[in-house]
Amino acid sequence: MWVFDDERVGLVQEPFVAGADTIIDAWTKEIPDAEKGFRLIFSPEPFPGYTLHLEWRRPEMSGNMYYCEALDMEGWLCPALFKYFDEAPKNLYAKAEAI
Repeated sequence: MWVFDDERVGLVQEPFVAGADTIIDAWTKEIPDAEKGFRLIFSPEPFPGYTLHLEWRRPEMSGNMYYCEALDMEGWLCPALFKYFDEAPKNLYAKAEAI
């Protein structure tokens, strides 16, 4: 199971579930020792070096479903998303890198 910490916003071992975990599996397979941790950088705007684009599909339960065309996968992002954004962004751009 993939989890993340961000003490700045009060999150510790927040899990990625419902397809988001599968997207991360596929996306990080080339990062050495990713299972021991990696750095995730994300933005609602494209930035130099981003390697993943997620497109908002719909609200679902208390979170939001996003689709990754490059991987042809859909994943749910939990309400922790609102620790970073006032509303669910229509697009998310991200980069995963070794730490």
